[in-house]
Amino acid sequence: MSHVEVETASQPECWRRAADLAPSLGDTLPAAGERIAVVGCGTSFYMAQAYAALREGSGQGESDAFAASEFPGGRSYDRVVALTRSGTTTEVLELLTRVRGTTRTSAITADPETPVMTAADDVIVLDFADERSVVQTRFATTALTLLRAHLGLHTDSVVRDAETALAEPLPEGLVGCSQFTFLGRGWTVGLANEAALKMREASLSWTESYPAMEYRHGPISITTDTTATWMFGEAPEGLAEQVRGTGGRWVEGRLDPLAELVRAQRLAIAVSAARGLDPDSPRHLTRSVILADG
Repeated sequence: MSHVEVETASQPECWRRAADLAPSLGDTLPAAGERIAVVGCGTSFYMAQAYAALREGSGQGESDAFAASEFPGGRSYDRVVALTRSGTTTEVLELLTRVRGTTRTSAITADPETPVMTAADDVIVLDFADERSVVQTRFATTALTLLRAHLGLHTDSVVRDAETALAEPLPEGLVGCSQFTFLGRGWTVGLANEAALKMREASLSWTESYPAMEYRHGPISITTDTTATWMFGEAPEGLAEQVRGTGGRWVEGRLDPLAELVRAQRLAIAVSAARGLDPDSPRHLTRSVILADG
């Protein structure tokens, strides 16, 4: 088995550990009422989008998400939360350094032997969710599970759904599709973005992602009988029927949306295998982007 297959399969246990850890974190993570920005790069940026939408949607405070390179320097926040598996990503470290002393910073990482340990004011290490594969799976979902649990939005049923996502076969014929679109609403837009990224990274697939209500505003034009449209969470009324009416395949999100992401990870691995690719070593990518000075 590839590293990413092993890591994908370990997610239910990682999520349990993260949920158990959350109550002990105290003020290491934002308190209700704080105005926060959540930052990351790549997968971590999409998890930041999901967390920010969850937090603000649950009434716990204004929460924005940014790619670390796009953080608005003139905007005031009570705290910046950084997600970085490697703890070495240049854009994240530069941002933490820039705001330190004026804005409290918290970081979630997988490696305690990296520069983020001193770049942030508070650091949470999820070393049990670290990964050997370049393609992120369990660290990203474990970090989001920790954050959901800290918000009081995680339940045991989420883990059970993840186990179901790993045990059930993928829908028949899905691996053979020529194009994949992932849709979300609210916090699941970030998950849809991440599902599309997984497909691109691991299997070099043509993938797109959108807020679900935006799909009718142009993107549906590419739907054919060889494409799949996968919904994370509850679909807007009538959208499934409209997609099916084009001849395209509609994939319903039946499980908790984070567990649906596990299913999408499995799809990326399956398509990679069908195409003879190595999902542990995606083309042109490295585990962390470290930029040279100047």
